[in-house]
Order: sequence, then C-alpha cells, then structure tokens
Amino acid sequence: MTAKVYKSTSAQGPWDAIIIGSGIGGLSSAALLAKAGRRVLVLERHYVAGGFTHTFERKGYRWDVGIHYIGEVHRKNSVLRKVCDTISDGQLLWARMPEVYDRAVFGEDTYDFVAGRENLKARLKDYFPSEGRAIDDYFRIVDEAAGTARGYFTEKVLPPFLAGVAGPIFQRKFLKYSDRTTWDVLSGITRNAKLLGVLTTQYGDYGLPPKKSSFAVHAMVARHYFEGGNYPVGGSERIAETIIPVIEKAGGCVLVKAEVERILIDRNRAGGVRLAGGDEIRAPIVISDCGVPNTFGKLISPEIAGRLGFLKKLKKVQPSCPHVCLYIGIKESAETLHLPKSNYWIYPGYDHDENLERFIRNEDAPLPVTYISFPSAKDPAWESSHPGRSTIEAVGFVPFEWFQKWSETGWMKRGDDYGSLKQRFTERLLEQVTRFVPQVKGRIDYHELSTPLSTKHFANYDHGEIYGIDHTPERFRLRWLRPRTPVKGLFLTGQDIVTVGFGGALMGGVLTASAILKQNMISEIFKRQPPNGS
Repeated sequence: MTAKVYKSTSAQGPWDAIIIGSGIGGLSSAALLAKAGRRVLVLERHYVAGGFTHTFERKGYRWDVGIHYIGEVHRKNSVLRKVCDTISDGQLLWARMPEVYDRAVFGEDTYDFVAGRENLKARLKDYFPSEGRAIDDYFRIVDEAAGTARGYFTEKVLPPFLAGVAGPIFQRKFLKYSDRTTWDVLSGITRNAKLLGVLTTQYGDYGLPPKKSSFAVHAMVARHYFEGGNYPVGGSERIAETIIPVIEKAGGCVLVKAEVERILIDRNRAGGVRLAGGDEIRAPIVISDCGVPNTFGKLISPEIAGRLGFLKKLKKVQPSCPHVCLYIGIKESAETLHLPKSNYWIYPGYDHDENLERFIRNEDAPLPVTYISFPSAKDPAWESSHPGRSTIEAVGFVPFEWFQKWSETGWMKRGDDYGSLKQRFTERLLEQVTRFVPQVKGRIDYHELSTPLSTKHFANYDHGEIYGIDHTPERFRLRWLRPRTPVKGLFLTGQDIVTVGFGGALMGGVLTASAILKQNMISEIFKRQPPNGS
C-alpha cells in the first residue's frame, strides 16, 4: 500500500499526533502509536514515502537510495526483527545474503567478511595469523562497547527530573567508549596497519574514518553485521508499503507532497503544523523525523529557537558525509550475468583517513572508497517484477563544497559545468564497477548519477548528508539529542537521537513512542510477540 497525495480534505482530523517526515524513524513511531490506539498523520514533502528506505524507477529499472543490507533481522527474536514484525504486522520479509556478505579490496588484496562471529574471527586469523590475540581483543572490546548502549539510550526516555539525577549513572559505561575515536581504541589493540584498515572496512556504514569517528558507533555497526546481512524481499520500498496499512488501520494517514513550513508553537506548547501552501493542521503532539538541523533551524521560528537555545546547540553538531551514487541498469538478469550478492568495499590503501584527506585535497586522487551493491541479485522477488533486467549501485564519498556553487539552482537545471562534473564521477565509478564486475562491460543499458545536491533536493538535507549529524565522540555527549524537547508536545525521532542507519533510525522511533506513551516499548513488543525460535 502506498501513501496518498496530500489534499486538504484528506488531512481532516482530529489527530492525536502529527509526524513530519516518513523515514523509518517517523514510520516506526507512527505505527507504534497506532497500535496504542492513536490516530496519527504522517506528512512527507517528497512524492514518495519512506525517506532513505524508498526506491525510484527509471526506464524500467528500480534502485534503492539508502538500504543496501541490514543485520540481525534474520533472527526472529532479535530486537530489530521483533520491532519490524510489530510495525508491519509481520508483512515485511527478509532474504539472507550469502556467507560472504561484504568483500573488502585494498589494492591487490581481498578480504571476505563471512557471516557468524566465530567464522569471521577465524577468517581474520587466517588473513593475519600473527595477530590472533589482537583479533580476540577486538571482538571482546566491540562486544563490551556495544553492550553498554542499552543504558545510554534508555536514559534518553527517562522523565526530565529522573534523567537529570540518574543520567550520569546510565551513561557512564557507554561514554567510556564513545569519548574515544575508533583509531584510538583499535591502535591500542594492534599496530598492524593492514589489520586496522580491514577491521574498519565498514566505516562507510557510519560515514567517518577511524581518526574522526566515535568508537561507540563503530562497535554498534560492526556487531550489527557479525551474523551477516539481509535484504528486504521485494526491495526497500516494501518497508513503507508494509507499515502504512498498520497506521491506516488505526485511522491514521500517510500523505506525500505535504511540505511542512512551520511547527506551530504557542506558550511553549506545540499545537500543530503549517504547510507550505498555508494549510494549518492541529494536533497536541508533533514529532519531527526530518533531522535536528531542519527541526530547530527551519521549522521553529527563529525567535523561539533562539530563546530556547536551539540555535546555539546547532553549532555543536556537524552534518555527516555527502555522497555520489551511480545507478546502473542492464537488460539481462542477475543470474545470467552471474552478479554477486556480496557487497564490495574498494579502497586504494589501508589508511582510510589518509585516503579521504588526499582526495579532498585533489579531486584526481584515487577514490577513497567505492561501495558496490547488487540489489537485483539480493532480492528473490526481483525477477518476477523485473524479468530479464538487473541493477547495480556504486557509491562514493565527496565533499559538499565541490557542488556548493550549484546549490541554489533547480533540479535538472544546473548547467553544463555541473554536468561535466557529474560525468567525471560517472566515468570513475563505472571504471570501478567494470574492473570488479567485468562481465557487465559493454552491456550497460542505462546509468544515472546522483550527487549531494540530489540528496538536498529530495531529502532536504542542506549539505547532502546521508547519516544525519556526524558520529563524532562529541556528538554522544549532547544530552539534548533525545525524544523530548523543551517545547511541550514537540518530540524528535530518527537517527539523530539514536545513531546511524536503518537500525538506529528504527530504534529512534521506538524511543520516541516510549517517551510519548510512557512505556518501555521494547518490553511491550516482546510481550505481544513471545519468543518463537530463531
């Protein structure tokens, strides 16, 4: 089921809550509130619901814009799987990726990331036989760091007074890890430059290289994939399609082409929203899933934002990495082409920080990272909906500054210089794809490149960022990144209040629903869905 296009008649209340943005944080908040009997209206400025979980089509091909693989959901009793089953009424299905879910390439060296903690540990020891103790230490410290996250995030939904008193106790263990960079922690385990590079292969999943990222986010992401990867059956569009009916069943609604211009606040209480066309919709609760900078910097009046200190707080956060993505379509099936289901991470060298810095200094330097994904090969339902066709996605990081001079121009109206810049990146990404997937050379039917300006246009992130605000050590010290705001009735959700990616944004929705309903929603979910095997 897809979202409906906004009309003033379709937004007739009364509503118990309005959610701005239909990313997985907003949709999971909405679905959990709906299951508690609340009528929820979700407003999305884009023409399709889902945020970074949506897909788009061109020339008979379909691509993901943000979902490439998810960990843990193959285990029926994992928290992520339980939440997904709850908010989709069990309709969101997952396909396991093969044993090798990630393949890291450093120059001429290749390293396979295999599913299963002990399998991965053994494989790493095969690659680095003299580093067995360091590898054991790595798994131990990742588990320790990730295991402290529950207390840290639980504190975010405590009532303000209790959070003020008990917060330091809940957060202390987590902060011991989040205060240090990934490089700081891992270089204390081993000085083997190659092993350090391999252990941080997946830094692209959280956007910051080892010397800048908080070790806490590295630990949470790394452990998330220890047991392998999964892909939504039917493509990532199925995420929104399976959640929307749950919202509608309770009398709620998800509307697209509904851009919110202002959150209405009177006497420090949120009371609804005003849309770009002037319509006003009222509700006693407003939840923002459009990111902290957009919420406090755009949707609240400057006077209120200044008085409550939001503008000063925004100076303490930085946007995450922008990216380019090359979307490729081929008029042959993934099976015929023997496309892999494994992801590729391709690097010019083992020092990720130096790779990035060299590239930022010189556009002609080797691409610091190229990530290649094969959605049509991962999805068992693909061939039935797109017979005889296949798709590939190739992603790379780029500085926003290289695109900034066109930031005020319109989509598809940015001129020849912009087109030339896009063409250069297209050729470089194509070179990587055909090098590692040589069977597609000369067979590509269609390709299209998105840039940070594409992300800005469609997702409304000013710097084309894909992971919200940066996951630096400083970020995790910001106590105001939590569901409740100082404005009564105004709540935040999504990855900015938890952490990066699908899992982080999903749990952001759970925390927000917990804060509003004053219940531990994880406990409630497990009560409704008792353990049923793995």
